[in-house]
Amino acid sequence: MLEHIIKNDQVCATISDHGAELRSLVILKENKEIMWQADPKYWGRTSPVLFPIVGGLWENKYAYKGVTYSMPKHGFARDMDFTLVSEADDELVFELHDNEETRKMYPFAFTLRIGYKLIGSKLDVTYTVVNDNEGTMCFSIGAHPAFNCDLTTDKLLFEKNGEPVSDTLKSGVIAMDSGCLSDKVIEVKTNEAVLSLSPELFDEDALIIDERQSDSVTLLRAADDHKVKVSFDAPLFGVWSPDKKNAPFVCIEPWNGRCDRVGYSGSLEEREHGNTLSQDGVFTSTFSIEIK
Repeated sequence: MLEHIIKNDQVCATISDHGAELRSLVILKENKEIMWQADPKYWGRTSPVLFPIVGGLWENKYAYKGVTYSMPKHGFARDMDFTLVSEADDELVFELHDNEETRKMYPFAFTLRIGYKLIGSKLDVTYTVVNDNEGTMCFSIGAHPAFNCDLTTDKLLFEKNGEPVSDTLKSGVIAMDSGCLSDKVIEVKTNEAVLSLSPELFDEDALIIDERQSDSVTLLRAADDHKVKVSFDAPLFGVWSPDKKNAPFVCIEPWNGRCDRVGYSGSLEEREHGNTLSQDGVFTSTFSIEIK
């Protein structure tokens, strides 16, 4: 496993070729780490890519063209070694292709590229999916970055089109026994678009905010007054920290896809928030992490 560094005069980012995972984002002036450092006591990852599914499948399986396949939660890309295909002082691009093992779980030929580019105090992360099949390809893709925080003091600001959102967000709820979406919907009350974090907020797993209710979430850190803003073009996102652990991090997760609903019996093509690409089609989605 190799790690690669990009930096400018403000921040330094470290990315591993294993999973093309962002492992560190440091404010150089203060030598301050922003990213969670994957302590397995709480959660042993930092910012995995979720591909070719986001979340879990009902009973860990799906149907495609009459054949049943099994795949673990969040897919397999996060556990594979990518190839570095482009490198500059402030930019890296990694690439992954299907192989014999992936096709046992996911019967598609694909190219997945993950690009990282620094622009001032902002890191842009771009996912590019290319359909290398003769027919249509079905997939989901999402991000899972974790940021150091204190759940007892820090807050989140939700915005859309540069303006604070309404005082209430609607969130889906995960059924804890299955990892799939229940029919329950909760109202998340904010104070002028600001939500105070707490360990209890995640007692029912992640918040799942869809219908483009927000396109940026900013972590307001009480200890140092830094703001970490995650902006995205994805149609939905999750906010997560491990339940019952009071973990010292929170994940802000832009998603192009989502877990199955409890009891889902449809095909891969029919999954909610799924994406399709025609032959040689290209899908691109970008999110950014900006330190203020």
